[in-house]
Amino acid sequence: MGDVFKALADPTRRAILDELQERDDQTLFELCSRLISRHGLSSSRQAVSQHLEVLEAAGLVTTRREGRYKFHSLDTSPLKTITDRWRVDP
Repeated sequence: MGDVFKALADPTRRAILDELQERDDQTLFELCSRLISRHGLSSSRQAVSQHLEVLEAAGLVTTRREGRYKFHSLDTSPLKTITDRWRVDP
């Protein structure tokens, strides 16, 4: 669970998750373009790639390869684990 909190602590990673929530299955190039145009974040492709690695390690992003392209998708299941921990049943 600590990995999830670490991943969510960074504003750039939260912006990446916002973009994947709005439009799933994006390549690194697409994410970089959207971060620049929609959020004014001018991170390098290498920096965004490192952010994606942290998100993937936390289980918040899944990937699939198709030819030379790697597509990234949002996975919110780790967030359910967090909310279930403090959930109070009526």
